[in-house]
Amino acid sequence: MQYAICPVSIVPIRSGANHKSEMISQLLFGELVEILERKGRQWVRVRCSWDNFVGWVAGNQVSPITPSEYEDYQKQYAYSLELFQPLIGDQGYLPIVMGCRLPGFDGIRLKMAEHFYSFSGQAVFPNDIKTTPEFIIKLARKYLNAPFLWGGRSPMGIDAPGLVQMVYKLSGVKLPREVAQQVYLGDPVDFVEQAQAGDVAYFENRVGRVSHCGIILPEDQIIHVFGQTRIDSIDHFGIYDKKQGRYTHKLRVVKRMLKAGQKTTYFRKTETENEKEVGQYKLFL
Repeated sequence: MQYAICPVSIVPIRSGANHKSEMISQLLFGELVEILERKGRQWVRVRCSWDNFVGWVAGNQVSPITPSEYEDYQKQYAYSLELFQPLIGDQGYLPIVMGCRLPGFDGIRLKMAEHFYSFSGQAVFPNDIKTTPEFIIKLARKYLNAPFLWGGRSPMGIDAPGLVQMVYKLSGVKLPREVAQQVYLGDPVDFVEQAQAGDVAYFENRVGRVSHCGIILPEDQIIHVFGQTRIDSIDHFGIYDKKQGRYTHKLRVVKRMLKAGQKTTYFRKTETENEKEVGQYKLFL
């Protein structure tokens, strides 16, 4: 088995082996893949190690690694919690976005191949993640105003299932990349009035196909991607856009993705409350 790592900020994953093919997802810095197939000198078909998503990437945008390096990178890493933050390396700056993996990170430095980088931003190690609705909501709010981008997974551009997947990923929960797969996970909530902050709502299009999703917030609100990452009202009909004065998405089902025993606490941020402790890290809002 051959493996590779993403050495740049963001790499498009495409449906076919050419630059004109649809971008169906993205690789972020430090994420790992298995190489399944090669086409010509430029393209490789990969399976993402995080969610098993399969697609094509340009071969010069991933770096091959050995099986032992792959195992090491799987064991020791952290996630960047900064919207944008440069890695400082011996060859200059490398900008990365929230959700990127920091392979071999020791709290100060990381190493990829022969290159060393320092990182001074907020980061969290998987073992330190406390999977709570509060943390999920704080992470989701950090993506506010990120523009819609089909296949996107970053604050530079993101789609609805990408937002849900990334927020839950950074909260320590694995979800599939596509909304049609996500909707089959979790426990159904009978009525939207019983939904709790951090639950995920799924919506159907005109032909009854599940095509949209978002994360429930307190006070009958939802954060989702529609033009940009935004907050709207939600009820048993669906998402209501107050500016347009109409419903934009029809509700299909609400799912609770967190395990039983993880309590939901409703909260309201005060004017003076600009940070919350998350383990030993601070997440600024």
